Amino acid sequence: MTKNFNFIDKLRKAGLRPTKQRVKICEILFNREKTFHFTINDLAKKISEELNEKISLATVYNTVHAFEKKGYLKEIAINGDKSYFDTNITAHHHFYDEDTHELIDCDQNDIDSINIKNNITGKKINSVEILIKVASDNQNQN
Repeated sequence: MTKNFNFIDKLRKAGLRPTKQRVKICEILFNREKTFHFTINDLAKKISEELNEKISLATVYNTVHAFEKKGYLKEIAINGDKSYFDTNITAHHHFYDEDTHELIDCDQNDIDSINIKNNITGKKINSVEILIKVASDNQNQN
């Protein structure tokens, strides 16, 4: 029951009414040990399969975007037409597998420090996050 109170609090802080459907969305998003990377459609499918719930895509979309705006989720734009969301909101890097369409965390220690030679006047750099796109090399190794 404590988890539900945490979810209700999180929903209210995000400016959302804590409906049964939104609490179910929280269960999928925040009731897990590992980082969860997902698209809106992935999340809707997971809710349907794991919880046997039918929640409208609009509700899923609005809830996810409210959580992202509040800082509970991070949005990672892959292409102009595809965004993933991440439950790990700390600064970190990602691999994007173009074959499987999977977003995978890349540890900060796996990338040497980045030398930024130019910055926007009047701005400071808050963080640097790299998206590394990978695909099969399709070369047979004999």
